[in-house]
Amino acid sequence: MACNSCSTGEDGQPKGCKNNGTCGTDSCNKLTVFDWLANMSLPNGQDPFIGVEVRFKNGRKHYYKNTENLTLSIGDIVATQAKSGHDIGMVTLTGELVSVQMKRKKVRLDDAENVLKIYRKASQKDIDIWSEARDREEPMKVKARQFAIDLKLKMKISDIEFQGDASKATFYYTAEERVDFRELIKVFAREFRTRIEMKQVGFRQEAARLGGIGSCGRELCCSTWLTDFRSVSTSAARYQQLSLNPLKLAGQCGKLKCCLNYELDSYLDALKAFPKADTKLYTEKGNAVCQKTDIFKGLMWYAYEGEWMNWHIITTDQASEIIKKNRNKEKVASLEEYAVEHIQDTKNEFENVVGQDSLTRFDNPKSNKKRKNNKNHQSNNKNKPRNRNRNQNSNAKPKPNAKKS
Repeated sequence: MACNSCSTGEDGQPKGCKNNGTCGTDSCNKLTVFDWLANMSLPNGQDPFIGVEVRFKNGRKHYYKNTENLTLSIGDIVATQAKSGHDIGMVTLTGELVSVQMKRKKVRLDDAENVLKIYRKASQKDIDIWSEARDREEPMKVKARQFAIDLKLKMKISDIEFQGDASKATFYYTAEERVDFRELIKVFAREFRTRIEMKQVGFRQEAARLGGIGSCGRELCCSTWLTDFRSVSTSAARYQQLSLNPLKLAGQCGKLKCCLNYELDSYLDALKAFPKADTKLYTEKGNAVCQKTDIFKGLMWYAYEGEWMNWHIITTDQASEIIKKNRNKEKVASLEEYAVEHIQDTKNEFENVVGQDSLTRFDNPKSNKKRKNNKNHQSNNKNKPRNRNRNQNSNAKPKPNAKKS
């Protein structure tokens, strides 16, 4: 959704943001960084930072030197240096905040191999060549996948990206094992008549490049704001007491969802107040084993060995007290002395104030009494006019015979 300050040129291309990217909207670019230093002036005698952040297809970003001292703003299309030829991208960040981003990603400005320079602002000819190359990517991807299937290679070509001058095409693919694609490159070069580069990406990186909508109804985190991928294990789901259902825990990449790590630290901090679940409670009635825990309410369910159907609810403080007595070689009489009654909250949280019908009104089958009454009523109505006709005919006088002509 664009803001009113974002403008476009006569050719329909983004011209730039009048607020220098401080509006916070994501109108022209993905993975936008809010430039909170845009309205701040530099101290006297300090030269402005010459680094510029440029975004390419599917959120791919690189940092370049503005050695020509070009006046650049967020949304400008520029021609950047490449290993061979030039590339076309869009400026996403300028100023001092670029140095902060480079430090966070451990990119040095004096690294000649990783940090290249910006040639110029893209001309209309550069944009036309770039647009034509982008239009060729989708039909090329369909053919490339068919070639990989014909050669029986266990790989999936997820995306194709042309360089800005259309001199090179990068094929992004995913594979479970190592793939020998030397014959495939020959087929690509013979068919597409361009330089070919193969780049393998992980399944999470593939989902980040392609984008999509998650089960929460929002755009994928990896394609909007998440830049670093932390490893996610099933222990994160166990700590949060989630059911180990792979259909619910897996994202569009086929791996465990990244959002399982978001609240994991809070759960780990809360579990520090709980005694270990594998610790038994020794009582005179018998040994009790933990069956279930409730992190939010601070409750634990214990059952005696041999009486697995009867669970007793105690608080974490009571469990810690019993464990402390057991360490001193003391036994409590039973868990019933400590057990608390767990009353479930049956209060209705939502009320029907609008007057809408219940969503479960179709669940219960309708009774057939009304149907039977309607059928009897209709049958009675049908019989009544027939009886009237019969009575009228019986009381009517016979008509005289017609005269013969």
